[in-house]
Amino acid sequence: MAKLVILTQGMTGRAHELNVDRTTIGRVEDNTFQIADPSVSSHHCEVLLRGGEVVIRDLNSTNGSYINDAQITESVLKPGQKLRLGQIELKLEAEGPASAAAPAAAPAVQAAPAAPPTPPAPPRKAEATMVMPRGVSLSELEGGGRKPGLDTTSSVFSKKRNKTGLYFWIGTSIAILVIIGLIIFAVQMIKSGSH
Repeated sequence: MAKLVILTQGMTGRAHELNVDRTTIGRVEDNTFQIADPSVSSHHCEVLLRGGEVVIRDLNSTNGSYINDAQITESVLKPGQKLRLGQIELKLEAEGPASAAAPAAAPAVQAAPAAPPTPPAPPRKAEATMVMPRGVSLSELEGGGRKPGLDTTSSVFSKKRNKTGLYFWIGTSIAILVIIGLIIFAVQMIKSGSH
C-alpha cells in the first residue's frame, strides 16, 4: 500500500496510508489527512488513486503544490518523489507487495466508473450530522467548487451583524434629531424675541 510520509522537522515520520480512491489534504479537520501548519491551505490538494498511479491535484491552494520543486496543478507522484505543500515536505513510499498488487487491482477500479460516488457517501452522512458545517463539501469539489461571487442564499457564509455599528448609527441618528430640534427651538426663540 502506498503512503505519504512527512519529512519536515517537527512532523517527521507522520504518515498517511492511501487506501481509498480519494484523499484530501489540508489544514482543517474535515480533510482525510490533516496537516495543521499555517503554510498549508485549509483544503490544499487531493490525492487520487487511478489504477497504479497516485495523482496529486492542487485545490487552488495559496502556497501551491510542488513535486520535486516543480509547481503542479495536477500530476502523477511516483514512489520516492517529494511532494511539497506550503512549507511541508512529504515523500511517497510504496511497499513491495502493495505495489505488485496495484496493477491487479487497477482493472477493478477502472471497470467500475460508478464506484467513486460510493466511497464519498459516508463523508456526506458525517457532514449531515455535524453541528456546524465546515470546509468545502464533496459535491462542491466534484462540481468544480463554488460559483464565483457571493452566495446570498447560504446562511453558512452569511455576514455576522456588528452590534457596535448598529448602536453607532442609532446614536448618530438621535444626536442629529436633537441638534435639528435645538436649531428649530433657537430659531423660534430668536423670532419671538425680535417681535
